[in-house]
Amino acid sequence: MTDTVVPDTSIIIDGELSTHLEDTDEDVFIPEFVVDELENQANSGKEIGYKGIDEIKRIRELSEERGFDLEFGARKPTMEEIELANSGRIDALIRDIAEERNAVLFTADRVQAEIADAKGIEYRFFETENETSFELEEFFDEKTMSVHLKQGDLPKAKRGLPGEFELQEIGEERLEPGDLDRLISSTLGEAESSDEGLMEMEKEGATVIQIGRYRIAITRPPFSKAPEITAVRPVAKVSLDDYSMSESLLRRLREDAEGILIAGAPGHGKSTFAQALAEYYEEEDEVVKTMEKPRDLDVDAGITQYAELEGSMESTGDFLLLARPDFTVFDEVRKTGDFEVFSDMRMAGVGMIGIVHASEAVDAVQRLIGRVELGMIPQVCDTVIHIEDAEISKVYSLRLTVKVPEGMTEEDLARPVIEVVEFESDEPVYEIYTYGEETVVVPSQETSSMETGTEALAREQIEYKLREYVKNPKIEFISKDHVEVRVSEDEIPHIIGRNGENIDRLEEELGLSITVEPRNASSGERVDYSLEERGGSVVLDVGTDYSGQDLDITAGGEFLFSATVGKTGEISLTKSSDLASRVIDAHSTGDLKVEE
Repeated sequence: MTDTVVPDTSIIIDGELSTHLEDTDEDVFIPEFVVDELENQANSGKEIGYKGIDEIKRIRELSEERGFDLEFGARKPTMEEIELANSGRIDALIRDIAEERNAVLFTADRVQAEIADAKGIEYRFFETENETSFELEEFFDEKTMSVHLKQGDLPKAKRGLPGEFELQEIGEERLEPGDLDRLISSTLGEAESSDEGLMEMEKEGATVIQIGRYRIAITRPPFSKAPEITAVRPVAKVSLDDYSMSESLLRRLREDAEGILIAGAPGHGKSTFAQALAEYYEEEDEVVKTMEKPRDLDVDAGITQYAELEGSMESTGDFLLLARPDFTVFDEVRKTGDFEVFSDMRMAGVGMIGIVHASEAVDAVQRLIGRVELGMIPQVCDTVIHIEDAEISKVYSLRLTVKVPEGMTEEDLARPVIEVVEFESDEPVYEIYTYGEETVVVPSQETSSMETGTEALAREQIEYKLREYVKNPKIEFISKDHVEVRVSEDEIPHIIGRNGENIDRLEEELGLSITVEPRNASSGERVDYSLEERGGSVVLDVGTDYSGQDLDITAGGEFLFSATVGKTGEISLTKSSDLASRVIDAHSTGDLKVEE
């Protein structure tokens, strides 16, 4: 008579039972508790449920090949027992079955084994061996940043360094359904067995795990159309010495900066710089912690990495306020709740380093508007560091003052103004203040050659007001309180309105006199330009000779828009906009014109 094995859920998920049965003739009795728990996990989209079901299929195949008995039985768990599964209720029921059948309990759960030993139940504990590598690692080389595997597609990888990478095909055969299922199963097994494995997120159809330096996102239907694996790994380990930093910037980071936002587009090296900065503070004998979801910063062991506490970054922040670190790295600050936690911790005296997705440095500051009281912004964020192509491209400092905003002349218009200052030159580049009921961000520009802050704001307001009537008005200041609006002739009546009601309302709201004139098909001399896609922007460079001037941009004779050239001689458009797409298309066909 052969021995009977009763496995619990842990040994089924672990996959060790089928391996054991390849060399033995023991009969297997799988309680319905195990099957039902695996089914519940699979229905919830959890990968361990699918893995366990695959293991049961393998055990059935082995029973047919080797001739041992495989039996399913016992009652199904009640809803109350399912709800108590996490507290050990299902494990207790499986132990009872093993004891009643005089069988050997197989488990990979140390607590289950210890309790079985204490109760005198015969058991076998399968301790998982920690492996030094896992199957996904085979897709990586020393220059691979990320691997992208999708059912029905060729395997691909991003290779290079932050800011200098390209997507390459790394296989010649498309991935079949079985390939993805096997990789998912082996990866989950590694996450469970490895001391460095962490389950960061598990939702229906979506799982994120961390294995050492690898962050792995797994998706399945219904969340994604087909199974997919995205594995990311940092390829650069740097220190602050690797960045071109002036002594004044290093001194600011060491002595003055306490609310730092690290901004940049995806893949340009924000996290790499944040890691270097965190380790610099640690070397300066500061206590440094991190807040991450998922935990994927590659920092030294002395820096403790925290995830969401009970599903809430707010709770993590509350805990850290009790622990009182000197600096906390928050990766990444994105939602309103994240900014609120960041500001609360900063105002409580904790040095904060936030990682923010932003195409331009000033965008990081704008993310605070409406989430933090205006006057408190410089206390929450005193330094903005923009990373582009793995280098520090811009550094801004913020300061609060009371002044008349640039371009305004009346002394009674003085108000609190946040100056965004270029750090090295100490020159203001933006002003942030309230205008009516709005908070505005206005570029600081030389009034002798460019629009004043008031004019820039008025232009923005006029364009907003006219948007429902006309597409691309050309606005020119004749004096500080008089503007000329040029539109196509058939659009003029829409702006004027019945008996002039529209234009009267605009003049009253803006405090300006407005003249409306027909736009000419061609406004002047053609201007030479160069076009460049830079980060999240499309940039037309016409040269500094045209700084402060209004230029018209047309495509194949069709007017697209007019713009004021910045002091660097550039006109910038957001790359994701329809207008930028039309500019790129017209440039590629030679139909794009820039005219005075």
